Amino acid sequence: MTEQRTRESAGRRAVIVGAGMAGVQTAVALRERGFTGPVLLIGAEPHQPYDRPPLSKAYLLGKAEGSAFEVDFEALGIELRLGVEVSALRPEDRVVDTEAGPVPYDALVIATGAVPVSLPGAEGVPGVHLLRTLDDAERLRPVLAEQCDVVVVGAGWIGAEFATAAREAGCAVTVVEAAEHPLAGALPAEVAAPMAAWYEESGARLVTHARVARIEPGQVLLDDGRALPAGAVVVGVGARPATGWLTGSGVALDPDGSVTADDRLRTSLPDVYAVGDCASFPSARYGRRLLVHHWDNALQGPRTVAADILGEEPPPYDPVPYFWSEQFGRFVQYAGHHEGADTMVRRGDPADAAWSAAWLREGALVGLLAVGRPRDLAQGRRLIESGAPLDPARVADPAVPLKAAVRG
Repeated sequence: MTEQRTRESAGRRAVIVGAGMAGVQTAVALRERGFTGPVLLIGAEPHQPYDRPPLSKAYLLGKAEGSAFEVDFEALGIELRLGVEVSALRPEDRVVDTEAGPVPYDALVIATGAVPVSLPGAEGVPGVHLLRTLDDAERLRPVLAEQCDVVVVGAGWIGAEFATAAREAGCAVTVVEAAEHPLAGALPAEVAAPMAAWYEESGARLVTHARVARIEPGQVLLDDGRALPAGAVVVGVGARPATGWLTGSGVALDPDGSVTADDRLRTSLPDVYAVGDCASFPSARYGRRLLVHHWDNALQGPRTVAADILGEEPPPYDPVPYFWSEQFGRFVQYAGHHEGADTMVRRGDPADAAWSAAWLREGALVGLLAVGRPRDLAQGRRLIESGAPLDPARVADPAVPLKAAVRG
């Protein structure tokens, strides 16, 4: 059967739009599973495809010189077209339009990721930065090297990671957050509020309940009249799926702009798939669609896409979401999805260096946040997958391994 699928793929052309983690891993997975037709990977950036997590950490601090994927594209027979923008999809002709002309496909994979949300009125103001691409990080390296006063707008994951790097570089850092606590869009207040102390401990200033009125060269003006000195401003207020080029194509999109994929990451069009940050998928585990803007999703999804392109009928795509962040000297990990849980159980004191928070639904673990407790995360991820019922009292005891909290 594998040989038959390999022969059937020989005359088909797979085109992947997006050369980030999801796109690269899709191309690699196709070859590893025996796809023998042409594979074309189109990337908007001119750089060799690279991994993004180091950009907010080691690369900013000059501790790493790039993070290109260790993939021998030539040996795998994967054609790269870099620095090429894709403008439209025309399914009736089975082509994608690029600035270099139309590109025909037999199977198309949308892996265009997400783009950072800009701050209205800040576009084009000198000294205002976003942090998503290698070029963004390259422009920010001198800011840290010169130890500028930095204002970070947004206390989310990226804002915290950049603030961490800036403090390590010796910059004076002020983080402005509209909500009452960090990570307001990602975690409930009872878990995230204690993280505010991390900023103070690092020497960064966290200003909550604050909105930016406007940004001028050298300062950020808040809506309450305060002025914050700023040699540089980094905006980290979220990201949105990079799907604008699909307008008019017939590809179904969710209200948030993500591609509406099914449980095998197929779109509403035949032979068109979507994977990574730009695509939502239905989760039977959580009873809702999930849009996961994290590295692990971009690593796992391509295996499902490649298998379906080759006709292997893969199982439904329903991973346990996983994410990690390094901030203020702490290793923070998150698995699962806490919304919909009926119980939250703490493991340890958030004032300590290591603690966890577990979310249960009808006794089963559905989400876990681990700070400095990687064993909790590893065991918790497996427990979420199994759906085993837990004893909340034993979950609450940080001296008890999570796997030992299973009832019966």
